[in-house]
Amino acid sequence: MKYASIVAILICSLAVSVAAAESPIKSGDRIAIVGNTFADQLRIHGYLESALLQHAHGVSIRNLGWGGDMLAARDRPTNFPSEESTLGAHRTDVIIACFGMGESFGGKESLGKFEQDLEAFISSHAGKSYNGESEVRLVIVSPIACEDLGGLTPNRDARNEDLLAYTQAANKVAANAKVPFVNLFETSRYLMDEPVGPNLTTNGIHLNGFGYWAISHGFADQLLASDQSTSREPWRLSIDAQAKRGQGYGIEISKLTIHASEVAFEGTETLAPRLPPPTDQPLPPPLAFQRDTLVVQNLATGTYKLMVDGEKVATATADDWRHGVPIDSSPAHHEAEKFREAVNDKNLQFTYSWKALNQVHIVGERRTSPSGRALPSEVIQFNELANQRDEAIQSGVELKTRQWRLTRIEN
Repeated sequence: MKYASIVAILICSLAVSVAAAESPIKSGDRIAIVGNTFADQLRIHGYLESALLQHAHGVSIRNLGWGGDMLAARDRPTNFPSEESTLGAHRTDVIIACFGMGESFGGKESLGKFEQDLEAFISSHAGKSYNGESEVRLVIVSPIACEDLGGLTPNRDARNEDLLAYTQAANKVAANAKVPFVNLFETSRYLMDEPVGPNLTTNGIHLNGFGYWAISHGFADQLLASDQSTSREPWRLSIDAQAKRGQGYGIEISKLTIHASEVAFEGTETLAPRLPPPTDQPLPPPLAFQRDTLVVQNLATGTYKLMVDGEKVATATADDWRHGVPIDSSPAHHEAEKFREAVNDKNLQFTYSWKALNQVHIVGERRTSPSGRALPSEVIQFNELANQRDEAIQSGVELKTRQWRLTRIEN
């Protein structure tokens, strides 16, 4: 476990840009995410939002990200609803702004303009009260690093030099404006440089599903208060079969019984499980540490199968159990994955209401056609569906008491 502690320290050290005194995100916040392709894709994968819902209870999120957006280039269809009206309709408390990737292609000679554009963006929201009660709060998010994909990314080192410069510039502007800053450049570069594990991106700069799962851990940590960090740690269950005792973090262990070929106990969940990684490949150590894990020491030699509420979770040797086995395919993890799917469905309904695919029928030249005249009412219905889905996910994943049983199946 010594290595795991070192990894935890390294991960936490990447979140130094956010002031520890106050959490950028608080329970009950109504949040809007704006920005580029990175921001837009957050709504499709749902890992960050699921984590925020579990640990900042009562938050409500609307993703206004748009592929290709930059601070000074945010084109929309004719008559598209203004961002200000959408922020007001959501009664937004916090805006999470993700910019800098597109701007970074301008190179270091465009840094000055980027700083000016970011200052103008912050100023444009200064004093605004979209919730009708208090001034909106901002969180500025850096771009991610560029991943080494061989021939697909021949200029990776130069790109990262530029991305680092834009990250530092954004940090400086945010600090001057006393706005929280989230550094995803360092978080992502650290993970990308690990030799083990799947790629995080499809082309060096656009995250894939695994990439969004991986980055969301550090992203959530930087958005939530440091004094709440323990509530975001993974499950850690440890049992000594010889001493016949066990302890758990995230799960309370009770009614522990240990026999020659079986360990059984009742596990009461006190924290939500971690979402399972969307890959079967080995994970780099920092991400492996993020998985819920069961350690069982001093088992008799053999192969053991773990069942939770009658469902198979993992099979491993006594030596594997001694070192710790990931347990993120339990019934609780299946329910957590269904919760993420519900989050994604809510986001889809909102997208249909706000960024419908056939804009020409809503705000363009065909809005007076029969189909165009019918669409406004459909848009309203999709928004109502999004609001209903939002209410349904507010309680997060239900925490339960389950029966755990580890049985030897081979000597």
